[in-house]
Amino acid sequence: MSNSALFLVVLITAIFMVVAALVIAWWLAPHSKNPVKGEPYECGIPTRGDSWTQFKTGYYLFAILYLVFDVETVLLFPWASIMKNLGTQGLVCVAFFLIILTLGLAYAWKKGALQWK
Repeated sequence: MSNSALFLVVLITAIFMVVAALVIAWWLAPHSKNPVKGEPYECGIPTRGDSWTQFKTGYYLFAILYLVFDVETVLLFPWASIMKNLGTQGLVCVAFFLIILTLGLAYAWKKGALQWK
């Protein structure tokens, strides 16, 4: 079997599996015709005013910065567990990684991204 035929078989199988999962989930899911289900929901309290209000971009910026430094921490745990096996090259790579993240933090701090206005 050629590579293109194998790719086609895998693609068709993947499409079939996704469609089958969606159909089975739709078929097994409970259905309700209650009009209350279509209303906006906010912690059990009925909403007041328009639900489509704009938020400050500061919220998104804080979330992105949190994710960046959270991922940094997650990447440092595996490194710390195998640090002895990596030697000097591993230490240099992690130092470079931390320097880049520190420069990013300094840049965000200098631009005022960490100030809650």
